[in-house]
Amino acid sequence: MARVGSATELAAAALMALGYPALIVAALIPSVGAFAAAAAVTYLADHYLHRRGSYLISRLSKVRAGLSIRFLIRQLLLVLLLARTDFSDHLVFYAAIGCFLVFYAFQAPHGALATVIRNRRRLPVATRNVDLGARVRIPDAPPRRLLHRAAEKILHLDLASVVGILLTVATGDAVYGFVGIALTLALGFLYVAALVPYLRGKRVPPTPEKVLEAVDGWLREYRPETALYFSGSKDSAYQVNMWLETMEQLETRPLIILRERAILQNLAPTTVPVLCVPGGVHLMNMDLSTLRVALYAANVGKNIHMLRVPTVKHVFIGHGDSDKLASVNPYSKVYDEVWTAGRAGRDRYAIADVGVRDEDIVEVGRPQLAPIQSWQGVPEGRIPTVLYAPTWEGWDDNPGNTSILLAGENIVKKLLAADQPVRVLYKPHPFTGTRSAEAGAAHRRITALVEKAAAERAADARFTAGTDAEAQRQAAAELARIEARLAELAGPAGDKGDEAVQSRDGVVDMARHEEVARLRAEWNDAYWRSFGTWEHRVITGAEPRLYDCFNVSDAMVSDISSVVSDFIASGKPYAVTDSAELGVEEFKRQNTAVRAAVILSNSARELDELLAAVRDPEADPLAADRRELKRYLLGPDEPTSIEQFNTAVHDLARKAEARNRGQEPDSRAGATEPTGTVPGQRTTSAAETDGAVKS
Repeated sequence: MARVGSATELAAAALMALGYPALIVAALIPSVGAFAAAAAVTYLADHYLHRRGSYLISRLSKVRAGLSIRFLIRQLLLVLLLARTDFSDHLVFYAAIGCFLVFYAFQAPHGALATVIRNRRRLPVATRNVDLGARVRIPDAPPRRLLHRAAEKILHLDLASVVGILLTVATGDAVYGFVGIALTLALGFLYVAALVPYLRGKRVPPTPEKVLEAVDGWLREYRPETALYFSGSKDSAYQVNMWLETMEQLETRPLIILRERAILQNLAPTTVPVLCVPGGVHLMNMDLSTLRVALYAANVGKNIHMLRVPTVKHVFIGHGDSDKLASVNPYSKVYDEVWTAGRAGRDRYAIADVGVRDEDIVEVGRPQLAPIQSWQGVPEGRIPTVLYAPTWEGWDDNPGNTSILLAGENIVKKLLAADQPVRVLYKPHPFTGTRSAEAGAAHRRITALVEKAAAERAADARFTAGTDAEAQRQAAAELARIEARLAELAGPAGDKGDEAVQSRDGVVDMARHEEVARLRAEWNDAYWRSFGTWEHRVITGAEPRLYDCFNVSDAMVSDISSVVSDFIASGKPYAVTDSAELGVEEFKRQNTAVRAAVILSNSARELDELLAAVRDPEADPLAADRRELKRYLLGPDEPTSIEQFNTAVHDLARKAEARNRGQEPDSRAGATEPTGTVPGQRTTSAAETDGAVKS
């Protein structure tokens, strides 16, 4: 069920699976009515699963029950039905066999044409916020109805012949069968013919060479200075998305370089120019001669394609600041500098001794934490809110990875049963349950606990008394209005659009961008007003964001992750679970971020200390420790983090310039002859340097 997604999808798959044996039985009896009903079930169930993008569809292909096979089996069973009736020697019987043979002959050219068109429209460099259309001619995409789910569409053209043949068997009139067969063949031929024009003439996109030349022309004109470089799976897009606002606030000309198309499709809206360059050779041949600083949010193998450029200074900025081993990865020593939030990051590398030198570490704060509000105590008359935000199970089975397995249910049960009531917000990591079935099951049990408690509280007059139901209805109506407008601005759901057209027309509309930002802020405000401040809530998905949950909470329970370090910016009480049972002292020794936390065992019996700190901030014994730890982990409040970040960028760019000047032939001591351009940066065409790059 975790993989399937919903009980409805599972039911549709079961109906489809039962439909085919029913078709066999109906064909053998023979029964036209039963065959028609079973066929309708298989058609509808198949269509529904495709519309939902169900996980089951890909699994059926793996067991040799793919889309084409399912349609072929249904057609063969229809021929069997004809054979079992009085039409076995009728011309319509042979016409049906010939129809399905010719119809399947259409599949090969149709599939080939659709594939070639898609491939030709896949550019070597996809862009956003780059006026590529002004430099190279990119034709409009074929109508969406031709290529979107094309295989499914052409196969469904057999519906005309299936219906016609069934009507022939039911009525004895062969005209229905011949008309249906003719329609299927004519529509199939027309579908194939409709694709042919998009392989020639002005409807064909420019060659890769022309696109690359256009991108280089734009780069020479734009002259980027600081790039955010990112590679990863589609699920890791959040790691680059968290840096987009920071890139927009840079005082140098920013650029975002991505390596996977899946990341580009999942990139959040931004005003920064974006280049998606899947090919390593294309990237290495790209004119990045004005670039001085490259920022890396993840340690991945494809970083090497950028790291090889010596005229650029390379910086690891990561995608979170925590005590996890990933925060002191030995890979980090390949960069010129490593930027950490505060002193704690510097000390982690010193303790880990993985080869990162202290002089190469720069403390820049965390610009992303600006939206987090400082705690002023629980507002009078409101029930305290506690956020439970566990991290996921990780790639190994270390019991310290997440509290969700051993402590999650205990934490939630104790919060729900607190002597003085609190509201519980449960927001798990989006990866929870993706690797471990046990973690997925624990997540579902915790969700059930919270939802059950929410239903009980909603029926309790002690909580609902004084609730302004009308205000909540208005907020809910406002949410619906905002969501409708956001959906309108976003375009058709699930439609990623044509890559070439998006690159041509993907220049940001500032008015639209600002409207989306305003609507998202309004959505967040309306969301929290749409239900009572006493109401428990399970929060999954991208909205509301984690930091929005921070701002409405008075305390948090979490695990060792960057979530804890970020929450410390609020100054609010927090608890961290020692799921590996290291013991309080050892746990604090190993994990800097928990030094001002209430440490929980897997039984969660220590939660009373956290709740006491929330109810009486004046008596909170850890308040001073949290203020000191905040500075240690995240750096000083002044200057602001974005100011520190911009200063670090400027300083490193100056170092890059000094290095490059030192490599110029006339400035090198003892140079006896000119050596041309700075090594590693091309200033001529890709063709002229292709051999040098490959060598």
